[in-house]
Amino acid sequence: MRADLDARKLAGWLALVGSLAALNYASRFTSGKPPADSLYRYDTAFSGIVFYALTLGIVLWIARGLTRNELGLRAPDSWSRALGFAFGMLVALLVAESLLETILHGAREQGLEPAHWDSSKAVQFALNAAVVVIVAPIVEELTFRGLGFRLLAPLGSVVAVLGTAVAFAADHGLVEGFPALLLFGITVALVRLRTGSLYPGMLLHASFNAFALAVAVAR
Repeated sequence: MRADLDARKLAGWLALVGSLAALNYASRFTSGKPPADSLYRYDTAFSGIVFYALTLGIVLWIARGLTRNELGLRAPDSWSRALGFAFGMLVALLVAESLLETILHGAREQGLEPAHWDSSKAVQFALNAAVVVIVAPIVEELTFRGLGFRLLAPLGSVVAVLGTAVAFAADHGLVEGFPALLLFGITVALVRLRTGSLYPGMLLHASFNAFALAVAVAR
């Protein structure tokens, strides 16, 4: 009975992430990059909030019946060790991603990092930054390293780590940026595996996004 339930949940999760990937790749190839001023617009923040709210609703619907512990919504056994491991992985990730960016220009392809700081649109930027740094990490971590990791874990840790990483990378609909996103997904999944908790990965994800925005506006 539990195996059948898990199989149905896995099918639902695969349908969700597959649909998101298909939509994002279709948008990428038909519409191109987002406007250069995306993070200085109210509609970007609003659409982001709506998108993540809908995604979260579907994820919670698929996850119904699973416990918080199964989804990784629990404190790690040791916060100090978990945060130390997450910080080390974050530093390694930032170094690796900066090297990949010089070759593949994935951030440029995504088009969400502003080319310069515009103080006249600080409120719009703050709203979008809140979506990027707070909302996105929470929903994406719950989607991939929470629900997805739990459903793939019975197939083995390697499948759970790589499977969620591939799904996460594909979900963003990028081509040049796919390797960087795949590396990011593997890194955060390893944090989830090592700590048994979703929270350190959420903090890593939020810190990475915040650092990327800070670097972009400081240029």
